[in-house]
Amino acid sequence: MEEKKAEQSDKKAAKAKARTITVAADKKGRHVMPLLNFLRAIVIPVFWLCLPFRFYGNRKVKDGACVYVCNHYRIWDVIYPAATTSEGIHFVSKKSVTTNWFMKGFCKRLKVIEVNRDGSDVRAVMDSLKCLRNGEKISLFPEGTRNKTGTEEMLPFKGGAAVMAIKAKAPVVPMMIYKKPRPFRLNHILIGEPFELSEYYDRKLTEEDIKEADDKLREKLVSLREEHRQFLAAKKAGKKGK
Repeated sequence: MEEKKAEQSDKKAAKAKARTITVAADKKGRHVMPLLNFLRAIVIPVFWLCLPFRFYGNRKVKDGACVYVCNHYRIWDVIYPAATTSEGIHFVSKKSVTTNWFMKGFCKRLKVIEVNRDGSDVRAVMDSLKCLRNGEKISLFPEGTRNKTGTEEMLPFKGGAAVMAIKAKAPVVPMMIYKKPRPFRLNHILIGEPFELSEYYDRKLTEEDIKEADDKLREKLVSLREEHRQFLAAKKAGKKGK
């Protein structure tokens, strides 16, 4: 009887361990995912040959907790935040990806955070907060789905990104994919300065607060693209003037 109880206890412990979403820090205090580093070494060079890109801004994101917020065109857009750090990143992804027969195993081992398409998944928010409070990084696309319009700069935000950053008191790293990625065409990936939504810390957030914070995230992303447009226009004008 005691052996059976011990066996059941061991099974429960193993199951609980399997559900753990966070990654323990190493001796240097860094949260590393060996599989992600392996994929970085293999996938990024091949990806760059097919869909070349260049970073503008702080290409290296410092260690520690942060929330990557980026616009979204393709399923492989996760490459861009992954290329800015050698630490682990918990990607927030919709259920259709995490349950896909090919992606399921990778998502589990990379501790991907599963979220409903509408972004209203309480468990996803709680898992994200656990990771951030543990000093880890998360990455999400607040549009909630890929922008296939070809005309809209950004789709409406589903919400959630600002709440996670505020509750965890974590900095936001804004990223903007300048144009829709096309094979063998150099694309520009814009990385803004990390910032905090500290004006909302330690407050009971209202719906208006959340919308306002999400709007600020959106404005940051849109302004990155506009500033880059002006930079490229000035650069082009300078070349013509020579």
